[in-house]
Amino acid sequence: MILRRFFLGALAAGSLVLSAVAQPRERPLRLVLNVGLQNLDPISSPSFVTRNFAYMVYDTLVAMDSKGEYRPQMLEGWQVSDDKLAWTFTLRPGLEFSDGTPVTADDVIASLKRWGARDAIGRRLIAATKEFRAEAPNRFVLQLAQPFGGVIDALGKPSVHVPFIMPARIASATPPTQPVAEVVGSGPYLFIKEEWVPGERTFFRRNPRYVPRPEPADGLAGGKLAKMERVEFVTLPDISLRAAAITRGEVDYLEYAPIDYLPTFRRDRNLVIAKPGGIAQIVGGVSINHYLPPFDRLPMRRALQAALDREEILAGHGLPEGMVDAKCVSVYLCGTRYSTDTGGEAIRTPNLERARALLREAGYNNERIVYLQPADSALINPMALVVIDRLKRAGFNLDVQASDWSSLAQRWVGRQPIAEGGWNLISVVYTGFDMADPLSNMGIGYNCSNNQPWGYCVPAMTPVLDRFAAESDPAKRKELAAELQRLSIENVTFPLDGQFQAPAVWRAELKGVIDFGFPVIWNIERAR
Repeated sequence: MILRRFFLGALAAGSLVLSAVAQPRERPLRLVLNVGLQNLDPISSPSFVTRNFAYMVYDTLVAMDSKGEYRPQMLEGWQVSDDKLAWTFTLRPGLEFSDGTPVTADDVIASLKRWGARDAIGRRLIAATKEFRAEAPNRFVLQLAQPFGGVIDALGKPSVHVPFIMPARIASATPPTQPVAEVVGSGPYLFIKEEWVPGERTFFRRNPRYVPRPEPADGLAGGKLAKMERVEFVTLPDISLRAAAITRGEVDYLEYAPIDYLPTFRRDRNLVIAKPGGIAQIVGGVSINHYLPPFDRLPMRRALQAALDREEILAGHGLPEGMVDAKCVSVYLCGTRYSTDTGGEAIRTPNLERARALLREAGYNNERIVYLQPADSALINPMALVVIDRLKRAGFNLDVQASDWSSLAQRWVGRQPIAEGGWNLISVVYTGFDMADPLSNMGIGYNCSNNQPWGYCVPAMTPVLDRFAAESDPAKRKELAAELQRLSIENVTFPLDGQFQAPAVWRAELKGVIDFGFPVIWNIERAR
């Protein structure tokens, strides 16, 4: 409410606009996030907002460029043995953490081990590893015990969970499910903790110790030049307030453009609308708590899946033509590397009557089902409202508990019984960056891992995942990915409710903005 009053007052008085005119070079870049930032640790938290924060303050060994290719980032390069079991990595010179200590191989190894205990791809990489060995302060060896076909894909994973590099003293001392107590980064910006207002405002300043790569920025790769001295992440739950703030120039960048305002934005020459496609598109889903009744039973999950009409759910957003794909049945998102229709017949034609019949077959006795609704998320809430309506019409006894995303995210990662604040269902969204690879896909990659809130375990999926992880032939990988999709849909591990585009929007005066599908703040400067 404090933040809302601040911006309403600014809109009325025009104070921020006048300030921007008077001192254009000193004005910080203001980014409006979809939801508030509460958790500062990208390993313990599965939230996009924490990922966005982490890209400001941390860096990665490998990064994805705009073409989807992986390039060295903190690394100078790597060498691979003939049998592809020994990978030798060399850090580029001059790397320091924000506290002035040099980045060493020991820091990298500790960071990767912590990430590998949490992330789906990371767990598989660690399981295939015989040892990490530091051979010099700037060089380490990843010695595999068995073939692993995606070493570089794993180290360059672009979204939740990202293998960011932090000091060994922090990574080694903090369990992967517990947030770090201290933010000591390896990236282009510094987090100003004393100015942070959790859930509302987050402040950064340029990191003078950061040494960017010499080549131009390209996607998440290349030179991360922090051209803005200060950056602010702000939260504006009110959609109309977001639209007014970006239109008047009181904020510079909206992570997601309010859908209702897209036609207006397109006519405004002072605004630029992003053009996300392929892997940068978004898919909605219903995260199921497989640990608790009644969705520990497959017939109940199939009843849920039968009720999800992607066309009706996506219509809740009111997106213009060409920005939704209600027909897509691929759990990897259509337009991505492993996209397939295999198993899709089970979800191609949703039906409420079929859902009701499945509920009867499951022996559902009207048990209370706690549904967490992220009411402050402009991206999730419109879809959640339709999902809630359809489930109620199908006969599910929903106890809908609406709150802000930051609060619900804390409950989501817990395993309490329903009577102690537990949950059964929650609406979420992910991007192709998270879903397009079987090893990171939310409904496949975490199978039987017991380290994430959803908790699904399909025994038949385990050997197929193992073969996929070891395989390096692209054609064979596609065949295995198709089989994994069939098993995921058949067992309703993570039902999806529609693929769509959710573009960012920024002020035209910003130059160097990288349109990548989520906020990339380096390389941006203000033209006037």
